[in-house]
Amino acid sequence: MKLRMGLQARFLASMSLVLVVVLVLLALLLQRQQVMRQESEELSRAAIHELIDAHLQARARTLAMQMATSLARPLDEADQEGIDVLLREQRQDGLVRYLQVIDAHGRVVQEAGSVDTGPFRAIDPPAGAPPVAEVVARLDDDVFEAIAPIRRDNRRLGQVRVGLSLEVAHRFEEQNVQRLRARVDELARRQGAWVALLLGLLLAVVLGMAWYVQRVLVRPIRDLAASARRIEAGDYSVQVQASARADELGELERAFNRMSESIARHDREVRRIAYTDPLTGLTNRLAFREALEQRLAQARGSGRQLALLFADIDDFKRVNDTLGHEAGDAALLQFATRIREAVARHGGPDALLARFGGDEFVVLVEDAQVRPVATRLAEVLVAELRDPLDIEGRQVFLGSSIGITLFPDDASGASALMKNGDIAMYQAKTAGKNGFRFYSRAMDHAVGRRAHLEQELRGAWERGEVSVVYQPICRTSDGKVVGAEALLRWQHPELGTIAPSAFIDVAEQSGLIDQLGPRVLRQACMEAARWVREGDPEPPFVSVNVSPRQLRHGELPDIVAQCLRESGLPAGCLHLELTETALISDELQAGALLTRLHGNGVKVWLDDFGTGFSGLSHLRRVPVDGLKIDRSFIADLQRDSDDLALTSAIIAMAHSLGITVVAEGVEKQAQLDLLAERGCDLVQGYWLGHPLGADELAAKLAGRD
Repeated sequence: MKLRMGLQARFLASMSLVLVVVLVLLALLLQRQQVMRQESEELSRAAIHELIDAHLQARARTLAMQMATSLARPLDEADQEGIDVLLREQRQDGLVRYLQVIDAHGRVVQEAGSVDTGPFRAIDPPAGAPPVAEVVARLDDDVFEAIAPIRRDNRRLGQVRVGLSLEVAHRFEEQNVQRLRARVDELARRQGAWVALLLGLLLAVVLGMAWYVQRVLVRPIRDLAASARRIEAGDYSVQVQASARADELGELERAFNRMSESIARHDREVRRIAYTDPLTGLTNRLAFREALEQRLAQARGSGRQLALLFADIDDFKRVNDTLGHEAGDAALLQFATRIREAVARHGGPDALLARFGGDEFVVLVEDAQVRPVATRLAEVLVAELRDPLDIEGRQVFLGSSIGITLFPDDASGASALMKNGDIAMYQAKTAGKNGFRFYSRAMDHAVGRRAHLEQELRGAWERGEVSVVYQPICRTSDGKVVGAEALLRWQHPELGTIAPSAFIDVAEQSGLIDQLGPRVLRQACMEAARWVREGDPEPPFVSVNVSPRQLRHGELPDIVAQCLRESGLPAGCLHLELTETALISDELQAGALLTRLHGNGVKVWLDDFGTGFSGLSHLRRVPVDGLKIDRSFIADLQRDSDDLALTSAIIAMAHSLGITVVAEGVEKQAQLDLLAERGCDLVQGYWLGHPLGADELAAKLAGRD
């Protein structure tokens, strides 16, 4: 666990460090002072010792000279009593250890020793020593001795020996040293008291500063930090009690309050933006997910049922592509208004509507028996969203596909419910759009099958499972085969033959078409080059479908040029088929790419013509050589007069622009006759021939003459 050092703790640590440094310095100072005291004591002791030694020498010499003078008469007159009196008087001095009077012949005349020194012990002069002519001093172990000659009238009468006690001198010396030490100890005690007083004052100052820092700095900062943590936790209503302080901390408190108010204001704005769709003002995905979690928690305890309705606008992309994004926004607003009104009428009081982005809306309804409520609401939505929209003065017909999933029947969690709703909505689209579907377990299998198809499609070309076949295209006037459309077929070893409508869509959405498209184009060019005979005035062509993804990438002209170079196929024998959706998704880019292709001799056909609600207006803006009428118009030519009229109009319009017309899906002779009567140039379909392999078609072309 990592300990946090607060401001006050750091201050106290700093002050403690200062105190430690001061104490260490004081300890060093006191240690040095003790050393100096010892040195001073030693020096003092040595000085006292020198003074006492000097005093002893001077005293011994002086006393010896005085005794020699005083003893001259008594010694000359042999006055023993007088000598004894003089010796006794001098012995009263505590320093005198002994006194000794010696005559001229070296005999001891009289002597006296200290009373408390035990038996008398005189120090004899050295044997054979010459007579003392002057005062002589010498030091023994425990006495200091001085010898002075005794004279009278220039006659030498003898000598006197004086011994001073060193023990007494040492006691005197020690007494002086003790007095000096006592004075020094007294000074040290007074100095220690002052040091203790200063340390106490320093400690009081530190504690006072700590209290001041705590009150004036640490406590307000702690309050600010606590408030900041509350803001961090999401409580943006925090306000600190700003003081009237005019210093920087007071300004910080006031600035903190202003910041808190600003954050609260911005939080409200961010929440509004984060939880609201900016275009429609509806709840967005994030807010809906949170509300769904809460509703699920409540429903688990109450036994109520929930339903999610995923509504997606059919073919909404065409509005953006043809009328622009502003028109698309207008359409979304009208859809949102209609859905909101329908939900208000049929969804119940607890219904919640949200926009998930793009053209997808989600409705949450709640009831004890929610399935009938969801069914009724879905029926109303499908009916009302089918009505035309008024966009920029024109009517636009769209629709909606709705997927419905139920709680707790289909799933118990928010993520699973939303996934199921998406799956059901996708199934509604694949079922023909403009309707609704309830989620079922079988739909999971369909989604799993689609994922399995995508996985199996990866590498299918390398494994030889995918092949290219060719459907003949005949001239209407004489029935002659003039070309063929390249078609993909997938023969899976386990799943069998898979319809192109199933796996082409998977390839387009997964991006695998970026790999398959160039391979199909290259193989078609290689095989078509074998159909072309030298000198043929009308060589057969091959038409290859190009996906919108290939067109959007912008590399199509380079890929086409490379395939033509590698195969040797003349550029005029290659026709590229593009859907109206590929053209109108990005008209400027498509026009530029098609112009490059057209300039190189490659022809461009517009596939599935007539299924787009505004495709006619694009024929004048992009270089198109031919168009293929969608099979949905050809199928009912005999029964539906409107389809026949539209087909006739398309043929006439295309011929007026110099565009070749191809009718696909011809399966009856009557259809072929009607198309021939109206001048359709080319036809293809099962009535004229089923898709063939490259060799079979080559044989068919070889026998066409």
